[in-house]
Amino acid sequence: MSTALYVAYLGFEARVETREYVFSVRYGGEEPREFLLSIPNEAFLSHRIRYQDAPGICTVRLRRELAGPAAPPAGAHYTITDIEIEEFRAAHAPKPNRSGMYKPDREQ
Repeated sequence: MSTALYVAYLGFEARVETREYVFSVRYGGEEPREFLLSIPNEAFLSHRIRYQDAPGICTVRLRRELAGPAAPPAGAHYTITDIEIEEFRAAHAPKPNRSGMYKPDREQ
């Protein structure tokens, strides 16, 4: 029996206050479980996170929850925090090139 963890991004839905991202998780031979992660629209409008980075930051949070001591229930809903957004940005900041200059950050 396989003990591999499979996380699949299924898509998103735009809401009035948030964007909700849906993921399917399957561990080993278990039935897949769906999880919902939300990011406030303000985080996108203020350019603190790019739309194309949203599934990545959600995946980081979901894997953190799945690695915890207790398995989260199917259908669990998590909201991405400002701290998680800043940690993601710091981890994915542009690196200086050989001349010491940073490559320009491209906005959406």
